[in-house]
Amino acid sequence: MNRDAKGWDVIIVGSGPAGLSAALYLGRSRRRTLLLHSGHSMAKWEVNVQNYLGFPQGIAGTDLLERGLTQAMQFGVEVIEDTVVSLSVGDPFQLEGGKTRYEAGRILLATGLTHVPPDIPGVKECLGHSLFFCKDCDAYRVQGQRIVIIGWNNEAAEYALGMLTFSSNVKVCTNGRPAAWDTTHAAWLNEYGVSISSSRIRTVHHESGFIRSFTLESSEQFEADAVFTTRGDVVHNRLAAQAGAALNEEGQVVVDHCMQTSVPGLYAAGCLTPANCQMIIAAGQGATAGQAINRDLFEESLRRHALPMRASTRDCRESHRLMC
Repeated sequence: MNRDAKGWDVIIVGSGPAGLSAALYLGRSRRRTLLLHSGHSMAKWEVNVQNYLGFPQGIAGTDLLERGLTQAMQFGVEVIEDTVVSLSVGDPFQLEGGKTRYEAGRILLATGLTHVPPDIPGVKECLGHSLFFCKDCDAYRVQGQRIVIIGWNNEAAEYALGMLTFSSNVKVCTNGRPAAWDTTHAAWLNEYGVSISSSRIRTVHHESGFIRSFTLESSEQFEADAVFTTRGDVVHNRLAAQAGAALNEEGQVVVDHCMQTSVPGLYAAGCLTPANCQMIIAAGQGATAGQAINRDLFEESLRRHALPMRASTRDCRESHRLMC
């Protein structure tokens, strides 16, 4: 029987910053920990992460993940690339993968979300270079440049207004959609002179991923250096939903301060939850979840009188029993 069938203390699904951080804490707590991942992480899109503590020159998302994986494996975490197709609640939990079935007493979901870029020719090639989803992450690096916000709602308006801190040249393009921001946001856009284009974008012109200009269906052209798009996020909550975990209106998994979901023993961390979707925040949530899961398992061992004892202690007790 392989170890998968015997079960694990904890299985983590997802190898982004949240999953890796939790794995590190659980490995160092000497928990039998399995990290399952599909090989995909949104962090890989990041060409140069500049707001992750400890990397003053920035670090590529792929490098950050590779370092985290190496670090977790140093403490005994086992890693398997597999796609989990289903999650069943029980004692133990059961995960059905494409390769085999896995069992564990606790599950941490760190499956994250995916930002969906707008369906515009030329856009996808610019991901991480000049097309961004998060002003908190990337506004600083494009300060003083010609910035376009693609969107049509209050979020897009606030993106544009927020970008004025970094550049005086900010434009909103609704990409053919009618503006849906409220009168207050419309007044703010007007007050600060943010230009608005309602035409649909025909194509984005770029050089090696760096945007140079837009062509609209109205035949209008304008130059740009950076684009931020309001996020069409796909939250990867399928496993949480299968388990019956509570979700909020946006499909994010509701958790408590220990990152536990409404299902006992099932935890979630990172961009899957309602927290601000930032790598360093996800890593912090993963650390919180790892500590909480370890504490949960420790308290369960106390209740079951099942704390591991050193061999010398067991031998001493056995000798005492025989002598008596």
